[in-house]
Amino acid sequence: MECQTLDSTQSQVVSRKVYVYTDGACSGNPGPGGWGAVLRYGNHEKHIQGYHAEATNNRMELLAAIHGLEALKRSCRVVLITDSTYVCNGITQWLPNWKRRGWRKKDGQPVLNADLWKRLDAVCQQHDIEWQWVKGHAGHEENELADKLAREAIRSGREGEKIAGRE
Repeated sequence: MECQTLDSTQSQVVSRKVYVYTDGACSGNPGPGGWGAVLRYGNHEKHIQGYHAEATNNRMELLAAIHGLEALKRSCRVVLITDSTYVCNGITQWLPNWKRRGWRKKDGQPVLNADLWKRLDAVCQQHDIEWQWVKGHAGHEENELADKLAREAIRSGREGEKIAGRE
C-alpha cells in the first residue's frame, strides 16, 4: 500500500468509488480542535464534522479519516484524500511495523496516538482504500471544504453550539 500524490488537475470522477476528503485543524497545538470530512459518491455528497476541547492537529487529522470511513454504511471502494503526510505515511508505511513491534516505534518508544491508529486500522479492514495525499491550501476544492468544516467545528464548539461529531 502506498500514498499517491494528487495534483489539482486530476479528475475525481470514477463510478463505484466513494471519495472521502478529510482535514483536521487545531487552534493552538494542543488546543481546541476540529475535524471535517466530505464524502462523495456520484452526485451524492455528505459533510461531517466534529470538535474536541483539547486536541492536537495530528489527532484531528486521524479523527477526520476515522469518522469519514465510519460514516460509510457498507464496505466500499474508497479513495481517501488527505493533506496530512502523518496520516498518509502512517497508514501506508509505518503501521505494519508498529503492529509488529507491539505499537512501538523503531526507537522502542510507544507510538503516539496509538488509540486512534488502532481505530483507523480496524475501520480500514472494512473497505478497499486507496490513500492519496494533496498539498493543503493549494486550491483543491474538496480539501478546502474539509478544512472549512474543521475550522467551523472549532468555532462552533468554542461557542457551545451542538456539533454532531463531539466525542
